[in-house]
Amino acid sequence: MHTTTANFPGYRGVRTIVTGASGFIGRWVARRLCAMESDVHLIVRDRSRAREIFTDYEIEGEIHEIALLNGEAVDQLFQRVQPSITFNLAGYGVDPNELDETTAFRVNDEVVKIIARAINNVRNTSWSGQDLIHVGSALEYGTVNGNLDETTEPNPTTVYGISKLAGTRWLAHYSQETGLKCLTARLFMVYGPGEHAGRLLPSLLATAKNGSQIQLTAGQQKRDFTYVEEVAEGLLRLGLIPSGPDKIVNIATGKLQSVRSFVETAAELLEIPADRLKLGSIPMRSEEMNHSEVTVERLRKLVGWVPTVSVSEGILLTATFEGWLHPANTRPGVSL
Repeated sequence: MHTTTANFPGYRGVRTIVTGASGFIGRWVARRLCAMESDVHLIVRDRSRAREIFTDYEIEGEIHEIALLNGEAVDQLFQRVQPSITFNLAGYGVDPNELDETTAFRVNDEVVKIIARAINNVRNTSWSGQDLIHVGSALEYGTVNGNLDETTEPNPTTVYGISKLAGTRWLAHYSQETGLKCLTARLFMVYGPGEHAGRLLPSLLATAKNGSQIQLTAGQQKRDFTYVEEVAEGLLRLGLIPSGPDKIVNIATGKLQSVRSFVETAAELLEIPADRLKLGSIPMRSEEMNHSEVTVERLRKLVGWVPTVSVSEGILLTATFEGWLHPANTRPGVSL
């Protein structure tokens, strides 16, 4: 599959670390860095599982199996690798099975502190970009209404959102204290190849493949669906900009679409009969966000770009990458 993303020569030969490198978004960041001939170091929890993923995604780099809560081990690794930039994709709580509150705060808050301090000890002062790109979440905003811009006062209601916000706020304060060059990128409804089983698009793909039914809410909630390769591109673009006053940046399309519309688009493209879609068969979760468009002007100003892949294009790219569709079956204008 041909990538939808641009090439950035600024990463060629640059030593980079990706934490959570075998995760959904981490693997796409690592894949792009490898394609740009970066010297990539991949931090994972399970080396053997990660190797399989890296083979599938054409990722080559030095693999480090390490517990990120082990501060001493993290310090030693950063001292040895001496990265110019680190992308922190480690997180806990996106997978529906990740429910432990203590673990959420340890991974989403404490790990941020451990990594940032390790980076601060080995900063490459000749590197003009960011020292750390940390990945946050839309759920940090929580139940606030209206347009979501980066100055909106958050009101998270989930453990995941609260713990992610704690890491984001600590990092901004630490940056002011130390001069560490860092940004938190808040991500919204990311979808694409490698997404957790049980989430919306993987469930629809499973329905298309095995003929099963899928239980769904009525789908009236609206989301900013952003294709994962473009999220990775946004993170890499932000990594190359010099330090500035902005410490939080939304990565999103700036356009809302209902979950029902996403489901119906996928059903048409994947040829799922309407009777398999049980819309309204399960209730909407109480913590569902309800907001207007996501503001992406800060992203546009900083890097001169925002994601543009449409939902239909992203679904086709995903289905093709995962072997469900042959490239010849895709619609005109979709880059593969």
